[in-house]
Amino acid sequence: MKDLYGSPGKVSGLLLRIGQCVFAAASIGVMVSASGFSSYTAFCYLIASMGLLVLWSFALACLDMHALRLRRDLRNHILVSLFVVGDWVTALLSLAAACSSAGVVVLFAKDTNLCRSQHLSCLRFQISISFAFISWFLLAVSSHVMFWLLASV
Repeated sequence: MKDLYGSPGKVSGLLLRIGQCVFAAASIGVMVSASGFSSYTAFCYLIASMGLLVLWSFALACLDMHALRLRRDLRNHILVSLFVVGDWVTALLSLAAACSSAGVVVLFAKDTNLCRSQHLSCLRFQISISFAFISWFLLAVSSHVMFWLLASV
């Protein structure tokens, strides 16, 4: 079986999971610190999606640390199938949340000028969405790796 970057139970997989967790938590933190976020469903959906991503990535990072400490191989069919389903579900949810939030921010900032007239924290919204897209990209890399591992198991 081929060793891929980001495989479960490897240092690269642990780094991917930690990166996902950190950027998703940063997205939540910046969005919560912005004033007026709770009035818009897309931003609440982004927080919920990133919260799920934090939980999923943290759990798999802990599993990777445990496997690295005990020198265990996590690449069996059942575990990899679970990782694939979890990664793809969280990837789809986080991409949908980031895209919908980005659409709302473009509407507010460019089309209706609500950022100026309502004194919304559009810059913080944009930073939070950027962190969400970075965490989604890291999740997309790990879900792609998991998909190829499933095909080779």
